[in-house]
Amino acid sequence: MHELVLTLSCPDRPGIVHAVSGLLASHDANILDSQQYGSPSTSTFFLRVHVMSPVEPSVLRDGMAALAETFAMQWELHPTAHRPNVLVLVSREGHCLNDLLYRWRTGYLPCTIAAVASNHTDLASLPATYDVPFHHLPVTAETRGEQERRLLALVDDLDVELVVLARYMQILSAEVCARLAGRIINIHHSFLPSFRGGKPYEQAYEHGVKLIGATAHYVTADLDEGPIVEQEVARVGHAHSPAALAAVGRDLECVALARAVRWHLEHRVFVDGQRTVVFP
Repeated sequence: MHELVLTLSCPDRPGIVHAVSGLLASHDANILDSQQYGSPSTSTFFLRVHVMSPVEPSVLRDGMAALAETFAMQWELHPTAHRPNVLVLVSREGHCLNDLLYRWRTGYLPCTIAAVASNHTDLASLPATYDVPFHHLPVTAETRGEQERRLLALVDDLDVELVVLARYMQILSAEVCARLAGRIINIHHSFLPSFRGGKPYEQAYEHGVKLIGATAHYVTADLDEGPIVEQEVARVGHAHSPAALAAVGRDLECVALARAVRWHLEHRVFVDGQRTVVFP
């Protein structure tokens, strides 16, 4: 038996679910769970089907190829046993990296963390405790192009399918964003755009905010404006100092990023224009 996840999107029209379920039934595939959504703003239909199949995935792929022509589908068929290689990028803050490594080691994240890379060496010892290779990719304004070429070479050499920016404090070029479109997830505090620049928690404290949060999103060339995958918030009060706000924020960042990464790895996230459809 083959455990598979079928994902597809196409122009919304009658008969899509009937055609897909009929194909699966004709090959004695058992549907374990199925989720669907029709977007009213883009008239796009999204479907995720988790199945157990007695036939080889190639047989289902041949059948789906025929359906895809009929319904103008974009589709993928993923064996659940596959563990994609993930590259994590960090700078000097290690809370998200530490959380991702722990969740990966305990089985929460269905992937292989192939390497950690950073523009600093502060966190080099952390991935070593998990036997994960660490790569130092220093960067300056003058060497940014060369550093990004090394980064993309690392992605190719390690056959990386997802890049996670776990508090990586460098802006990626439009070229890198385009090359890895739909394959980079970033985490940032949700004060943007109200509190841009440095010391966001000090700014939040001065303005007396009552809610703080974190946002995980796909990276695009438009800084911090990519499609949102997950958000997490917490209520705070006047007694929270900037340091206390930052501590709460770190926890929120870890939770939001881990969820977004897991949902991406489980093929639960679809991009619908500037929005996402997420089947949790």
